[in-house]
Amino acid sequence: MAASNAFRFRSLVLLLTLPALLVGAALWILGSLVPGCSVDEQARLGSPDGRFDLVIFSRICGPSTAPNTQAALLPLGDGVPDDAASFLIIGEKVTLSARWNTPASLQIALPLPADIRRQDASVAGIAVTYD
Repeated sequence: MAASNAFRFRSLVLLLTLPALLVGAALWILGSLVPGCSVDEQARLGSPDGRFDLVIFSRICGPSTAPNTQAALLPLGDGVPDDAASFLIIGEKVTLSARWNTPASLQIALPLPADIRRQDASVAGIAVTYD
């Protein structure tokens, strides 16, 4: 009886482990085919109270990525992650001019005309004005 239980246990482990290994290998191979994103940081401006950095950057995710300019608020000194939530997205490469008016107010000069895809009036409790 003991030999029969050992055989069942080995068969069960084999039947569970083999599909898990195959699924894991397939996911690893598919993941390597997806192009990773890179971030080209253009400017960084710290807030007067030292809590945030305004970061202006472009995100490139593969060779077919259209030119873009984005702005995000990040904790002071943090790098820009691939999935940073941008509060300003422009569908072309432009130069932005920005300044902090107060710790709770930010001003960004937009070049006109610009292909603006996203333009939030506030982010993380900071009011954003555009000219």
